Amino acid sequence: MYFLWPLLFLHVSAIRRLPIVGNVRLKQPSQEGSVRLVGDLPSSGRVDIYHDGQWGTVCDDGWELADAQVVCRQLGFSGAISVMTGGQYGEGSGPIWLDDMNCKGSESSLSECSFKDWGVTDCSHKEDAGVVCETGTNMTSNRQFSVDNSLGLSHDLGLLFDSEDGCDFTVNVQDISEQAEFTICVHRLILMIYPELNITNDSRNLTVNVSHNCHPHVSAFLRYFYTRQIDVSITSVQCQHQLAFIFGLRKLMEDVGRAFTVLLPEDNTFRTQVSMYEYGVHTGDLVLQENVLQYLSWNCEFLINSPVWSTISFHMMDTLLQRSDLIVKDEGLLLEALERWIQDNGDEISSDKQASLVNHIRFLLIPVDKLYEMQFSSKVLRQNHEKLYLTGLLRGFQFNALPFSKIRNQMDNMSSEYLPRIYTGDEWSVSINDTTIDYQYYRHYRYGQNNRIQSFSTPAHPSALYREQKVQWQAQVFLNAQECSNNGISCTSFPVAQLYGYGNLNRYTSTIHYSNRLILTCKNENNVFHVQDFKNNVAVIPNNSSMGLPNPCPDDYSIRFVVRPVYI
Repeated sequence: MYFLWPLLFLHVSAIRRLPIVGNVRLKQPSQEGSVRLVGDLPSSGRVDIYHDGQWGTVCDDGWELADAQVVCRQLGFSGAISVMTGGQYGEGSGPIWLDDMNCKGSESSLSECSFKDWGVTDCSHKEDAGVVCETGTNMTSNRQFSVDNSLGLSHDLGLLFDSEDGCDFTVNVQDISEQAEFTICVHRLILMIYPELNITNDSRNLTVNVSHNCHPHVSAFLRYFYTRQIDVSITSVQCQHQLAFIFGLRKLMEDVGRAFTVLLPEDNTFRTQVSMYEYGVHTGDLVLQENVLQYLSWNCEFLINSPVWSTISFHMMDTLLQRSDLIVKDEGLLLEALERWIQDNGDEISSDKQASLVNHIRFLLIPVDKLYEMQFSSKVLRQNHEKLYLTGLLRGFQFNALPFSKIRNQMDNMSSEYLPRIYTGDEWSVSINDTTIDYQYYRHYRYGQNNRIQSFSTPAHPSALYREQKVQWQAQVFLNAQECSNNGISCTSFPVAQLYGYGNLNRYTSTIHYSNRLILTCKNENNVFHVQDFKNNVAVIPNNSSMGLPNPCPDDYSIRFVVRPVYI
């Protein structure tokens, strides 16, 4: 792990503190994960959920009856009658906490269902979800008052750990080489709260084997058992994650894994990210693996050109090449990079494994000019996997030469071979670098000088048959409500990006779908930190707190619009 950056602290807490008036509070409105219905009737309305100290709404993307069943049962109703979408119960305010819900229907609360992550969304409040619940059974009144003096409990338990008063259990900390050892005295009763530890009344001690560089962080980790709070910094994050893995604290692993995610943009050499991924594989942390893979996929072009590229493992390469969110100029560049990797690692990777990697290349989407050049320029792949390589080239030429009607039956339910990655070559994308407020906007707009509008054209599809058939596009960034209104768009947050096609676009929509993408990139650091799709040609750029990754350059980033044609 590299420690060249300023300390970055993340406060991870499993205790949600509730607002009180004196010592008395109302239970209902301030429980983490609580839901409520906002409407004229108690049994129907917009769904709000309470998280991180405030109420927010739920996006209707993927909102189905199973999700509504969970909400209604959580509120004490017997079940759900129907779902409501499109903000039919009125638009909420504040955060949109949940998006892409996927409940099984058996969960006891909405927050237990699968969703993107808290606050990660590309929706607006026009898409707020609602439900209609059954009223066949009486609701259990949960209007209760209780005295709550628990707010200081975490602090007091932390002081108990610090003092070691009455401690009766010893934690022996050893270096993996058993050359260094020290002990920490804790309270058995506290550890018994955690069933993962298997501590009983007869237990007196346990031994932890951890690398020597993690020894300074063990005490803070054990204090977490008392307070459910821990400060995670750049110098401690991997050790805290390792200790959570050793003790079997899955929830803490996930929380510390999110701290890993915060650090992702910090190392432009990619050494830290690759190390973090391999560590995630070792510990079985799927969340950590996915976070790192997504970042590396978005920054694939920079990764390819880094010295680390030749050192990544077969497992990592195999996983990366199967993803459709790789951002590269074109598929040919990816094939050339794979050939370099095989050349550097060929002695250690079997021929079958090399062939499996080549099979992940989407030859059909390599520009036809590059396909032609590659049959002469490739040396390693042509020599070691000639049949496989030539077959890929042949399929690429066929895809470029045959009309869609001829290959439709061969598409095998949209095999990934036909699905584009995110290709940023000049032929398919355009950038807008000015994301600051332009007070001369109207004067510039009137005289055609607005630098937040770009018009460009692309082929209708990557196939050579469509190369001369152009689609016109306009890309634009709006920074305030007036700009949106002038263009017929209702905006509630900013910036807002718009990408729409015109001219000949309608000629192709029966055969071709445009799954376009928006990419945010730091200008100076050259790292991609956010990617999203467009809904009805519009993409509301989320604020820093609701992005999957933090924005490392909030005042100095560029917006790239990418056109992605896909055969329907």
